[in-house]
Amino acid sequence: MGRGQIMKLALQTVLSGLFSLLLLGVTLFWPAGTFHYWQAWVFIAVFLATTMIPSIGLAIRDPAALQRRLHGGPTAETRIVQKIVIWAVTGSAFAAFVLSAFDHRFGWSSVPTAVVILGNVLVAVGILFAEAVVFQNSFAGASIQVEDEQPLVSTGLYGLVRHPMYFGAVLMMFGTPLALGSYWALLVSIVSIPIFGVRIADEEKMLRAELDGYDAYTQKVRYRLVPYVW
Repeated sequence: MGRGQIMKLALQTVLSGLFSLLLLGVTLFWPAGTFHYWQAWVFIAVFLATTMIPSIGLAIRDPAALQRRLHGGPTAETRIVQKIVIWAVTGSAFAAFVLSAFDHRFGWSSVPTAVVILGNVLVAVGILFAEAVVFQNSFAGASIQVEDEQPLVSTGLYGLVRHPMYFGAVLMMFGTPLALGSYWALLVSIVSIPIFGVRIADEEKMLRAELDGYDAYTQKVRYRLVPYVW
């Protein structure tokens, strides 16, 4: 990848971070009806730090991997099931944010500071876990596809579960409502769990058909998402 392409990618990363900041600000502070929502400020800081810093590292070490991470969303998916899943994930995340903000506004939950801190720890660990997957497997993009000469990664985090990136996403999904001071929004996280099941089942169907050695890998690593559970 040339210098110009790397600079373009770096700019895209910065713009993506600014867009995330704006989107999170509107989604949280508008329904909360106030900027005096310290849980939201801390969550935004944790989210941006744990996403932007690894992205900068990827831009330096493996810009192609970062490009795959930035190329996501429903339009990037080639399978109809995955398009529906991404819309569902986006909708559930939006619902969790808005419900948390309304919870703060009307005082439905009383979440201790220690639990808010725990939520932020789960968010940070979940994001960094998912980012670590990309450093280990540069083909782990935001959309599901098998590229030419893509290798099968079966060691490291992939030696624990077959979809470690989604494990990180689940940690973040459960940590977010707590970090934002809402018990009620946890209901959204619980309801959203089957969405990951649908995504994983469809993804594995494609991987078995298109990625050499994946069938044997599933015999070696039996758990998809959580060790000793599923």
